[in-house]
Amino acid sequence: MNDFGVQGAGARDVDVVVIGAGQAGLSAAYHLRRTGFEPDRDFVVLDHAPRPGGAWQFRWPSLTYGKVHGMHALPGKELLGAHPARPSSEVIGDYFADYEETFGLRVHRPVEVSAVREGEGGRLLVESSEGRYATRALINATGTWERPFWPRYPGQESFRGRQLHTARYPGPEAFAGLRVIVVGGGASGTQHLMEIAEVAAATTWVTRREPVWREGPFGEAEGRAAVALVEERVRRGLPPQSVVSVTGLPLNDAVRAARERGILDRRPMFDRITPTGVAWDDGRRVDADVILWATGFRAAIDHLAPLRLREPGGGIRVEGTRAVRDPRVHLVGYGPSASTIGANRAGRAAVAGIRSLLRNAPRTPQPVAAR
Repeated sequence: MNDFGVQGAGARDVDVVVIGAGQAGLSAAYHLRRTGFEPDRDFVVLDHAPRPGGAWQFRWPSLTYGKVHGMHALPGKELLGAHPARPSSEVIGDYFADYEETFGLRVHRPVEVSAVREGEGGRLLVESSEGRYATRALINATGTWERPFWPRYPGQESFRGRQLHTARYPGPEAFAGLRVIVVGGGASGTQHLMEIAEVAAATTWVTRREPVWREGPFGEAEGRAAVALVEERVRRGLPPQSVVSVTGLPLNDAVRAARERGILDRRPMFDRITPTGVAWDDGRRVDADVILWATGFRAAIDHLAPLRLREPGGGIRVEGTRAVRDPRVHLVGYGPSASTIGANRAGRAAVAGIRSLLRNAPRTPQPVAAR
């Protein structure tokens, strides 16, 4: 083992650390291995989750594989034969587990990464629950699931009912006979609302902006245009928006039926929360037993704070996948690469960038200690 001084003493020496084993992290690990990097010698993949599946393993049971929009296969291995009625958490969890085994990616889990900071000798020091790694480059693929966004409204603490976020959505059965307010105009919010309306005593849908419905097919040209809008924010160092925020919501048969029944009758955001529900300044009130916040997620990148990568706008400025403030750091599954197909491409691009970075420097990796 190389000794990198006080900070790096005892750290295990690798060329690349990949943080996260969702779609983006596994894609990066695949391309690392395919181009000659050996797992547990040249690179390691650290994942906080208890089992394979990325964020998919935490999705609600009623999100069946048939309801998943645009799940693209990981590079090198198709997802075949999945029954559309099976929960997506099971389908994709099994697929990711098989993928890790097929390509021998040797994901370390559960491992929590607490910080990435400057090490010695030009290395980055990754501090984790299984020890420290001194690495020449970092691929951050931590996604957003661990950072659900909860808006704050006056009176929120006074509400006597239940409040929960999409991240802990248990499925529609938990809302049977209850009065439910669903907050949020994204895909999750509309899916939750349509499910819950079948069993709830009453539902109310509120959003900050009027929902934009998308008619007709969504082709490659439309996809590129949407990704370009998200990418522009990231280039400017602003926090990324989701791709769906610029694509709009697909208007399919289920949505049309729900609109005809009045389920998707949207109201503007309330002004405050009361002990028994919500209220608007114009005097309108709605009583509720549950407020479900389908208000999205933020990038889980707090462990990168010691590197000071954030711009004044609040985001990390990225060119391709490379952090502008530190070329050793690549972010995949961030901003425009948050979709499954984008994550695949980002994994490949990050590995290409890292290979270019390391090409002229000697590689003297040390074996990682046996687990």
